[in-house]
Amino acid sequence: MNFQAAIFDMDGLLLDTERVCMDVFEQACLAQGVPFIKELYLQVIGRNAAGIEETLRQGYGPELDYPSLHQEWRKRYDAVVKHHAIPVKEGVIELLEWLKSHKIPAAVATSTARETAQIKLKLAGLDGYFSGLTTGCEVKNGKPDPEIYLLAASRLGIEPSACVAFEDSNNGVKASMAAQMATYQIPDLVEPSHEVLALGHRVVPSMHHVLAELSA
Repeated sequence: MNFQAAIFDMDGLLLDTERVCMDVFEQACLAQGVPFIKELYLQVIGRNAAGIEETLRQGYGPELDYPSLHQEWRKRYDAVVKHHAIPVKEGVIELLEWLKSHKIPAAVATSTARETAQIKLKLAGLDGYFSGLTTGCEVKNGKPDPEIYLLAASRLGIEPSACVAFEDSNNGVKASMAAQMATYQIPDLVEPSHEVLALGHRVVPSMHHVLAELSA
């Protein structure tokens, strides 16, 4: 695989945040008297704020008081991720060090808002590895649209087809593949769907497997 840059999703890929986020969403639902529907929640993974709202409103119907639920969810989530380091996923540091040693620039393309993403990367000690950060609040169309990956590549000054992307979610894989990037998927809470598997990208269990393939 020949590539000039690496672009990473963040939550569930670099950081073990997806379980934290799901747990606090369930707590927020309980506090607001809203049923927690795991299957619906899993559909929002990888989406930006607008995509999350659209999915939850469609799933819960017109009676949902989304602003109140979102505020409760955000309050509980920020109390965790803005003050405590989230564990780094297995093999991430080793891969980032390998890219650094080969002078391959790395960037993050995350659906998370910029301020929150910056805090999470800094607390986890990962911020120094990345040449760029592109976030969900900076694009009109969130994942699975390729806009965020195209913007991240343009900021690096590298053609999207010369980038390799790393994702955990199906929405993220759809986005990076639509941007014409070679893609590795390391599944977290959601296994690849048949539709996504048909895209022909690499699916591996951990970043250790990615590093073994890239360094072979």
